[in-house]
Order: sequence, then C-alpha cells, then structure tokens
Amino acid sequence: MAGLAEQLRAAGLIAAGVEPTLTPLTGGVSSDIALVEADGARFCVKRALAQLRVAADWRAPVERNRSEVAWMRFAGRVVPGAVPDVLAERGDEGWFAMRYLDPERHPLWKSELRDGRIDAAFAGRVGATLARVHAASAADASLPARFATDHIFVPIRLEPYLAATALRHPDCARRLHGLIDATLANRHALVHGDVSPKNILVGPDGPVFLDAECAWWGDPAFDLAFCLNHLLLKCVWRPQWTAAYLESFGRLAADYLAGVTWEGADALDGRAAGLLAGLMLARIDGKSPVEYITAAAERERVRGFARRFLAAPAARVGALAQAWGKEMAS
Repeated sequence: MAGLAEQLRAAGLIAAGVEPTLTPLTGGVSSDIALVEADGARFCVKRALAQLRVAADWRAPVERNRSEVAWMRFAGRVVPGAVPDVLAERGDEGWFAMRYLDPERHPLWKSELRDGRIDAAFAGRVGATLARVHAASAADASLPARFATDHIFVPIRLEPYLAATALRHPDCARRLHGLIDATLANRHALVHGDVSPKNILVGPDGPVFLDAECAWWGDPAFDLAFCLNHLLLKCVWRPQWTAAYLESFGRLAADYLAGVTWEGADALDGRAAGLLAGLMLARIDGKSPVEYITAAAERERVRGFARRFLAAPAARVGALAQAWGKEMAS
C-alpha cells in the first residue's frame, strides 16, 4: 500500500510525523487489507484490487469500496454492532479505514466451524440479522438508486460463479443462465453479496459482518443461498461434524425466513434453493473454487449432487439440505 501513511495523515487518522506500522492481513482475494498501528491506535485499512488474486482472469471496478462503506453504514444503523465502525473513507483514493476487532474476542466463524465449535444458535443469529437488514432496506426507497451496482455485482458474482460454471458444464448452461436472469429480475432488497463464514466474526454480542464490497440492490435470496452453501460444503471438509453443520444450516434458514416481510417467504425459499445448487457447482468449477475440497472424489461428489438439483430443482433449501445429509451418509 504505497503512499498510505501520507494518506492516513491527510485523513487525520495518524498524527504528523508519526510513522505507522503496517501489517498485511490475509483471508481475501479481492482487496489489500492492513492492520495499522500508530501511537497506541489500531485500525484496519482496506483497498480494493482491480484484478483479484485467483488463477483466472477476474476483474472488477475498484469503486466497490464506496458501496461497501455505504452497506456497512446502513447495516450498522439497522443492527448496531453488526459491522465494524467506519473511521474514514477516501473513495477517490480507493480505500477506507475501519475499527480493528481483536480476534481473541471476535474469532472468525469459518475458523470456529473448521475446529468443531459449531453453534446452531449463532447460525440462527446470522440468519435473523441478515433478514433484519434486508427487511429494513426493502422499506427504504432511497436505496435502489444508491446501490445500482450491476456493473460491480455481475462481474464479481454472477459471471465468475454461475456464467463461468456454465462454460464448464454446457448441459447445465440453460439452467445456470436462468438463475442469473432470475437473480437480476428479483429486485427486493439491499444484498451484501459475500455472506460467508470467512466474512463473519463471532462477536460477544452477535455476528459481525465484513467485506460487503459486492453490495447491490437486488435479490436477497442470493445472500441466503451464498451463506448456506458454505455450511453444506463444510460437511465435505469436516465430515465428522456433518450433523452439526446441517443443524446450523436449518437454524440459519429458519430464522432468516421467519424475518422475510417484503415478499412471500416461500417464493424466496424457492429461489434460494435453485441458487444453492448452482453455487455448489460453482465452488468446484467456477472462477473461485473452494480451497478445502481438493480430492478428485470429493469434488466429483459435489458436482454430481449439484447437477442433480440443477436438473430437478428443490422447492425449499431445507429439502436440498435433507438430501445432502443422505448423500453424506451414503
């Protein structure tokens, strides 16, 4: 992050003459993130990358930093404490600063799931909090124009996940492109776009959401499906905890759907079920394959299951999870 210290001084985040310590933080492919320490203060700075750190050619507009900050500020008003405090924003320079949350008190949900500390009640809080943000946004007439970010969401989410996967599976292409069309057609709420255990902290007062750079006015079913997909894939990563992952899946889905007020919950459930099958396949054969499923047999197992539910879509996410439980037990 060349020149960052000078920019931080200009923003009033560090004093003149103070040289901060910058420690790169890992975990993402789309941004540079650094922990800044100066005069006893600690905060994070995030800057979006034009070319994401993946093997494929995957580019996205760096202006997504502004959408991320706007999502965080909105969500923080709806559910105080559900996001880190934004300390400064410099959209023209492509970065923003936010409060650093100590991992001792705010462990990463992905790490908790990986290590067997699987709390279904916490998963339910993730679902309920997400539904609160979606419901509040659906009632705010100012947001569709503020988050008219198809030019960000399509290249960073729909194209690399669903469209790229269609190229690898031509016989599923019609269904995958149908999911894209349906997602773009259902504009109901403010979508986070990357609701994943790697972007959620287990805070002492509930979930804390990070990395909203895909924020978009569109189909909230995408957020639900995107997160539930990770809980299914964790069953392959740590099969000994399959029952606990599926319990968390059920609690997250139920508590989310109980908070759907802007449309019929059954309609959203059906769209999420279709997306879930597509996203499962995408995390094997899209531009961002999940890093912890590497064995050929495991990858083929996910492929076969996802393709089956693309061909014959489930009407509810719960039905797909039930079938996945049977698949994992076989």
